[in-house]
Amino acid sequence: MARDVVYGIAVSAGISIGKAFFINRTSRRHIPRETIPASRAEQEIDRLTAASDMVRDEFEAARAKVPVELREHGAIIDSHLMICQDPKLMLAAATRIRERLITAEWALEQSVETIAAAFSAIDDPYIRERIQDVRVVADRIMQRLLGGYSSTRALAERMVLMAHDLTPADAIELELDKIMSFATSEGGKTSHTGILARSLQIPAIVGVEGLEESARDGELVIIDALRGRILIDPSEEELATYSDLKYQFENYQKSIIRQCKLPGETVDGFRLEIQANIELAEELQSVLDNGGEGVGLYRTEYAFLNRKQPPTEEDLYREYATLAERLAPAKVTLRTLDVGADKMMNSQEKLDEPNPALGLRGIRYCLKHQDVFRMQLRAILRASVHGNVAVMFPMISGLKEVRQARYQLNLVRQELDEQGIPYNPDMPVGIMIELPSAVMIAETLAQEVDFFSIGTNDLIQYSLGIDRANKHVSYLYQPLHPAIVRSIKYVVDAAHRGGIEVSVCGEVASDPYCIPILMGMQIDGVSIAPQAIPGIKRIIRQVNMEECKQLLRDVLSHATVSKINRKVRQTIFKRFPEELTFFASLLDQDD
Repeated sequence: MARDVVYGIAVSAGISIGKAFFINRTSRRHIPRETIPASRAEQEIDRLTAASDMVRDEFEAARAKVPVELREHGAIIDSHLMICQDPKLMLAAATRIRERLITAEWALEQSVETIAAAFSAIDDPYIRERIQDVRVVADRIMQRLLGGYSSTRALAERMVLMAHDLTPADAIELELDKIMSFATSEGGKTSHTGILARSLQIPAIVGVEGLEESARDGELVIIDALRGRILIDPSEEELATYSDLKYQFENYQKSIIRQCKLPGETVDGFRLEIQANIELAEELQSVLDNGGEGVGLYRTEYAFLNRKQPPTEEDLYREYATLAERLAPAKVTLRTLDVGADKMMNSQEKLDEPNPALGLRGIRYCLKHQDVFRMQLRAILRASVHGNVAVMFPMISGLKEVRQARYQLNLVRQELDEQGIPYNPDMPVGIMIELPSAVMIAETLAQEVDFFSIGTNDLIQYSLGIDRANKHVSYLYQPLHPAIVRSIKYVVDAAHRGGIEVSVCGEVASDPYCIPILMGMQIDGVSIAPQAIPGIKRIIRQVNMEECKQLLRDVLSHATVSKINRKVRQTIFKRFPEELTFFASLLDQDD
């Protein structure tokens, strides 16, 4: 048995076996609560300023030599530079030194924790994770204050890199050919660390609790980035097991990557469009590398959420036009601003609502704040001449909302006509189907728009009346609940009767157990995480429609989740034993 096993979030799939090497570990070093005489205060502030200046110079140097494989992360280094130069952090620390007569290290740590406490109260996970950027900068300054920094330059062999956090600036200083994988204490799926790992295409686990306390430099570890765990000082038996699994997975990866540019087509010729869900332009390369046939869901709200001031029309136009140009002739579907509830813009005062998930969010927010909505629609229409752009409205509950949204779109078209600004007059307009009310009137809605996209994550939660983030009821999040399967099929049939296409953009679409059922309904496409595309394409290319339809008939014949899940597990595992070795499933939440 391994000496210890710690768990985190697997953000870049794979397995590696090697010796641990820590950098940036000083963040966990105990900072003594040392007071100083008043005469030393300015000296401590000078130390703090010098350390900050040193880090700023390092970031600027790193920014100037961003390698090709990290070129999309230049903006992240810019954001770290801005934090480094932001007077709030440094001024707060300097004020603490003067008023409390404490060391620069202690003042810096207290200032960061004050900022972290403010971030922790933010509901939106994307914004909440931005505290990691502040910590990254502060950790780097702290290392300079403490005089300790580890470099990979002296490494004589390839190692498993471990760190409190890892930034693009850190990565630029690394000799990547000496790094086989990495694990960090901080970070999440949408953190810069997670994006960095996927860009480097090496196994990685982030947000590992107890990593720095458990692992030691030079100790043998197994990084299991398929299941999100790290085995520290493994046994001979575990080494043998994971060596075999590593070999199998690498062969599997080579196989699916070789085929990822092939179309998502069944053996009997049914073609499914495989697109990607993304929220950052940095992810676009990953879409192309993994064989994505476009972007089926671009979450535009992140341009509004992660900044002090709201974006201008020009900001949005440049962002959307760049996406359209890089993807053309493939399609990019821009979902209009989906804020409200737990995703509040910095410029907006948080709404005081008793049930924000059922309140002013999605299209409701946009129709309430028409100035913001129309500004975004102008940017989308202007970008539409640069490629194959579609627009999609979220959180539609009824016909009136669709017509109001289209009315605003037409007003913007008239403005652009009057100003002589070009746009695509035939830009497709679609809606998200994610509320039970929209399901029930899908046939009517299909007469008003050009396409549907079924958002299964919200549809499941609103249909079953549960929040899957709530540990007390998350077990009720059942993708194959009979009501969910029948709802999706009802929408697909209504769309096709109305002569429009329908895709699925929730997590269900990237679940290997669920995709054959969706195919049995004859959906037209899916939009999933870029990294899931090769594996899902592989499954699609091995099935035929008749077996998918039969599986759907079997599922529809059962009235309970347990019977449906059992039937699906038996069928799919028997059909794809090799692929499912490496996949997690939403059905794993059952039982």
